[in-house]
Formats: sequence, structure tokens, C-alpha cells
Amino acid sequence: QVQLVESGGGLVQPGGSLRLSCAASGSIFSIYAMGWYRQAPGKQRELVAAITSGSSTNYADSVKGRFTTSRDNAKNTVYLQMNSLKPEDTAVYYCDVRGTTMKGAEFGSWGQGIQVTVSS
Repeated sequence: QVQLVESGGGLVQPGGSLRLSCAASGSIFSIYAMGWYRQAPGKQRELVAAITSGSSTNYADSVKGRFTTSRDNAKNTVYLQMNSLKPEDTAVYYCDVRGTTMKGAEFGSWGQGIQVTVSS
């Protein structure tokens, strides 16, 4: 079983920055993809950023140039650095991790979600 723990959310003023972290633990053999999604009230969950095991990244158009995702493979942790935050970035952010367990089974796990609020 794989568990994810997110941290780093909160309230920030427009133009400010936050850094989200998501640490995976448990019976993990390898992680091949890590990503961040968000869901605002009344909207569907959307992909924000993703990073592969080879550190290739992909971003939603709305966050390109402002958000950066990275990973620390030794710590099984993915990060989302969010700069120049806008009120429309307000949402619950979820990390998504996919890989294989020690028993060779594939897994996909979601974080518990963390609130990011951008407001003056």
C-alpha cells in the first residue's frame, strides 16, 4: 500500500508564492509518473503539472511560466513551486503518483488534497 502526504498549502496574496510537497511512502519499488491536479469549487479536476521518471515535464497552459514541478527520487517526493499566484489559482490541489510496488503490482495513488487560496 502506498500513502501520499501533501504539505505547503495556505493563504497567499496575489503575486505571492507557495511551494507544495507530496511525499510517497510504503511498498514502493519505482515511481514513473508524478503529477499535480487541482479542483476549484464547481469545476472539474484539471491537470496542473506532471513529471516523468526522466524528469520530463508538462504544464497546463494557464500555469506555464509561473509554476515549476520537480521531484526528488531519493525521497519519493514531488514538488510544485507556484509563483505569481492569481486568484484563479485558488483550488484544492492533489498530487498523483503512479508506479510499481515491491510485489510488482502497478499502483496509482492520490494525495488527500491541500487548499491553496489566493486572495488579498
